[in-house]
Amino acid sequence: MSLKNKVQLITYPDSLGGDLPTLNTILHRHFKDTFAGGVHILPPFPSSGDRGFAPLTYLEIEPSFGTWEDIKEIGEDFDILVDLMVNHISQQSPYFQDFLKKGRHSEYADLFITLDKVWADGNPVQEDIDKMFLRREVPYSTFTIEETGETEKVWTTFGKTNPSEQIDFDVHSEKVKALFTEFFMNFKKQNIKIVRLDAVGYVIKKLGTSCFFVEPDIYAFIDWIKELADSLDIVLLPEVHAHYKTQYKLAEHGCWIYDFILPYRVLEAIETTSSKQLNDYLNNRPEKQFTMLDCHDGVPVKPDLDDLIDTKEAKQLINHLVSDRGANLSLILSDEHKSEDGFDVHQIRGTYYSLLNCDDDAYIAARAIQYFTPGIPQVYYVGMLAGENDVEKIKETGDGREINRHNYTVEEIEQALEKDVVKRLMKLTHFRNTYDAFNGKFSVIDTPNHEIRLVWTKDTHTCTLFIDLKTKQTIIEYVNDNGETIRYDV
Repeated sequence: MSLKNKVQLITYPDSLGGDLPTLNTILHRHFKDTFAGGVHILPPFPSSGDRGFAPLTYLEIEPSFGTWEDIKEIGEDFDILVDLMVNHISQQSPYFQDFLKKGRHSEYADLFITLDKVWADGNPVQEDIDKMFLRREVPYSTFTIEETGETEKVWTTFGKTNPSEQIDFDVHSEKVKALFTEFFMNFKKQNIKIVRLDAVGYVIKKLGTSCFFVEPDIYAFIDWIKELADSLDIVLLPEVHAHYKTQYKLAEHGCWIYDFILPYRVLEAIETTSSKQLNDYLNNRPEKQFTMLDCHDGVPVKPDLDDLIDTKEAKQLINHLVSDRGANLSLILSDEHKSEDGFDVHQIRGTYYSLLNCDDDAYIAARAIQYFTPGIPQVYYVGMLAGENDVEKIKETGDGREINRHNYTVEEIEQALEKDVVKRLMKLTHFRNTYDAFNGKFSVIDTPNHEIRLVWTKDTHTCTLFIDLKTKQTIIEYVNDNGETIRYDV
């Protein structure tokens, strides 16, 4: 399958109107031409936590969202992207529940990583754990087997509870490979076009390493799953938050990757009124990327921008966003993976519109940069509606990520569509989807530091983006089908 070089939407199944049938209605009523590139539907499967990212199975749709028929109906007009959490599955899944009952006698026991698969005697060694890139205090949870009363420690990379809700798969197991094959075959049957491999960087557990993106072992897994996806004409998008050189290795390996560097670089350029770092980056990045500014988590910082940013300058910008723009932070847990000066910001959380102080011109400038950056642009649903920080939801849930996860009613969507900034963004998105030069050659023009000038050219079609970072004025000049140069004040 070839991807459409057009803008995609990212949304939860229940965030635009409450369920999948309503999402389909909203897409057709308001966004049919806007999201011509497709729709990334964040996990619509039955889940026990983490807003869908602790799935029980990939063979069913959560009934409160709808059915596979609803997904297929959306897929008739929009290429659909879904997540496969290749690293883990829910504790409440039928597979792990059977293991909890029968232990090693369960037919699913080999799906999971009991600690004797890592340490021969099954006893974790702190010296090894200290080297790991941890997402919780220890990378395992202890469970009691119902039939025997014995305790079992199994690997759990993620999870806020103890024991964790998210149980890691053993990707070396043939049973895991058979399960993934079943999931992919179902995706094909349901007309899914793209699968994001969520948390794929964590799938290899190897002593003496960080247990994150362990080379060369991880490539063997990626090659295996890519061959499976290719056989079903499904595009893979590995999701890896890592040092940018790691991402670039994936690109060299022929994979699509996420541009997790762009969101910070755009924020930095607009807030400091300097294009230097952004232009340097745009001149030296792989083009086969999905671009984004916002998503269901936050703006990536560490480890994505390690060795790309000055941590003192980053602290200044981030402190400003927290104190003046209402942002909150996700932090790195492992001391070994913090910067030498203690800098530990993993992600900056807030709506992108709020991070830019709800300044319409600054926000449109940011989106214009994203759309002119080579790759497949994705826009998060809150960003499409220029949503502001949902402070009440944080108070209600205690989860800082909820700042950018507001669920819109149909009425709220229609109100947001009347905002001037949203109308401007819709028009800009239409231009990005329909102007042919975006299928041509990209170049960055040297400018004074307070300006940005990006150009796309294909045959007789040329479009130039000009941004004055001091005034936040955004202008596109393009040649139309009659050979006339048109000025578009965005």
